[in-house]
Amino acid sequence: MNSPDILYEDNHLLVVNKPAYLPTMGVAKDRPSVLSEAKQYIKHKYQKPGNVYLGVVSRLDAPVTGALLIARTSKAASRLSKQFRDRKVDKVYQVIVEGVPKERAAFCHHWLRKDERHRRMHVTMKDVETAREAKLRYRVLQELPRDLCLLEVHLDTGRKHQIRVQLSAIGHPVVGDRKYKSSLPFKTGIALHSHLLGFEHPVRRARMEITAPLPDSWQTLLV
Repeated sequence: MNSPDILYEDNHLLVVNKPAYLPTMGVAKDRPSVLSEAKQYIKHKYQKPGNVYLGVVSRLDAPVTGALLIARTSKAASRLSKQFRDRKVDKVYQVIVEGVPKERAAFCHHWLRKDERHRRMHVTMKDVETAREAKLRYRVLQELPRDLCLLEVHLDTGRKHQIRVQLSAIGHPVVGDRKYKSSLPFKTGIALHSHLLGFEHPVRRARMEITAPLPDSWQTLLV
């Protein structure tokens, strides 16, 4: 059994530091996922018989790393999911992009549509029937060698591939993200990391902020 990297744990929730290329959930039973590994971890640690309940309340794309929130009870899952729907969860990412944005900080607003055939998202017009609004804010943290840049991104909406497609749309694709026009290789996954989750504890109601350290694979780009 592969043990997940646990960032926070109590009787109501888990926050896992997801590695690249491990799907969050929704794969065949013989394939590993964050959810299946977390269930095995709980089952083994607490000697639980039978099925273990865990509810995934946020997802990350397979090549993305970082903090991922999982509920340990149905009550916690319901309350945390409502926070996501009501946009009361702070979702902060760190990302290395190609090129340096002209604006040191900016707001990005697009309309996105899903391309099921190619399993990707596209920027589209507002009046397209399937268009979904996508909003994010970024700021430059550090200019890097080789015409790269480290950004901090705050998500105001939660669309599929949102950061990847929006940053590519403004000419700054995520390093390693060939699906969205990156021309550079990356050692593991893509250079997109869920750095911080801020939310209200589903039972204690206290505000929490959980951070995930950057993967070791980033170090060669940050020097």
